[in-house]
Amino acid sequence: MTNELTFDQINNMQELFTGDRANEIAQTAATTNGIFKASENIRAIDDANFNFSIDIDSHKVTNQNQSGRCWMFACLNVIRFQLEKQYNIENFELSQNYLFFYDKLEKANYFYQNILNTANEPISSRDVQFLINSPQQDGGDWNLIISLVEKYGVVPIYEMNDSSCSVTSAELNTMLNRKLRRDAVELRQLVKDNATESTIKDYIEKSLSEVYRLLSIALGTPPKTIDFTFRDKDKKYTSYQGLTPQQLYTDYIDIDVTDYVGLINVPAENMPFGKVYEVALSGNMIGGTPNRYLNIKMDELKQATIKQLKAGEPVWFGCDVLKHFDRQKGIMSHDLYKFEDLFDIDFSMTKGDRFNYKESLPTHAMVIGGVNLVGDMPTKWKVENSWGEKIGDKGYCVMDDRWMEEFVFEVVVKKDYLTEDLKQVLVTEPVELPFWNPMNPIA
Repeated sequence: MTNELTFDQINNMQELFTGDRANEIAQTAATTNGIFKASENIRAIDDANFNFSIDIDSHKVTNQNQSGRCWMFACLNVIRFQLEKQYNIENFELSQNYLFFYDKLEKANYFYQNILNTANEPISSRDVQFLINSPQQDGGDWNLIISLVEKYGVVPIYEMNDSSCSVTSAELNTMLNRKLRRDAVELRQLVKDNATESTIKDYIEKSLSEVYRLLSIALGTPPKTIDFTFRDKDKKYTSYQGLTPQQLYTDYIDIDVTDYVGLINVPAENMPFGKVYEVALSGNMIGGTPNRYLNIKMDELKQATIKQLKAGEPVWFGCDVLKHFDRQKGIMSHDLYKFEDLFDIDFSMTKGDRFNYKESLPTHAMVIGGVNLVGDMPTKWKVENSWGEKIGDKGYCVMDDRWMEEFVFEVVVKKDYLTEDLKQVLVTEPVELPFWNPMNPIA
């Protein structure tokens, strides 16, 4: 069936539009104020406040600036929470730039390996096109950051502060991707010419050395040893000298990031609950932790989150921050905008359909630092963002429970807070999802 749009149809559409005075009112509101302001629900704003029955997180928020490092910031905010509690200090920040450097270096190596793995496929193949469309970028997920922390450790921010190229990463990504694509041409040609394994290995080592130089120029050179110094809340000064970043993580911070597991809520027929999923081509390093997720019902996800908060630990989570969020006020409310009333159009879709049709997917990672319980039921959640102090309540946001149900896709909790049934599922063989699944954090 072919339906060409005719002028008779367009004229009829215009007559229908101009014949309804409500359209004129909506048009004036939207063209004057923009769609979001014109549809903002004042009642939802009035209902939002920043008081929570369980509130464990109050340190100064961080700022990822114009970069896609939210997943990294959120993880380091969880680690520094433990560090601050352990040493009776406040507002101690860990270096995001340090792990950013090694994430870029590892992603380059991961790219080279996958280019080799697909070298005999035509350039038009879906796998090759996926790789060269974005050889590397800023995005990631919990399993990607724990791979970095386990291998490289952590350093205080004063040992490797942000650079111009980390706070605004677009230029760096442009140059690094240009190099990686150029190297992909060479690698595919080497395979086509039946080059020896030694020749290919030498080329990759040379290329990685050039990537290291590029990253060092743009981000600074990562330290091999660091000093861990601080003054606690009682004004006592402490200094641990000459540590490696790995020592700081393993010997001086009482946290093991491998104790945590990613729980997702994707209520879709093609991804049944009670299964572990792994996304192809979604890693950031060879030998790193694969991206695995246990898909469970939202009530189970909430209960695990509440258990961890009650135990005094914040929760890393991934959500669709682009939906129903007033970033200046720091309000995440399902009823924040009345788009359907403004346009008189039904936009409703199930969470599963929104996910599968890429209308809603994980776009941002933050930290849950509190919850308001009425009886045993959550009504709203406290959120620590990484967009600086100028949004919300000094950088903190409030998320109503309905928003969590609809737009939160992942939380990371300790395995101890899972039910015994879910622990049993966790050790089952994962179902592999294709790289174009919306759960791929580097797609």
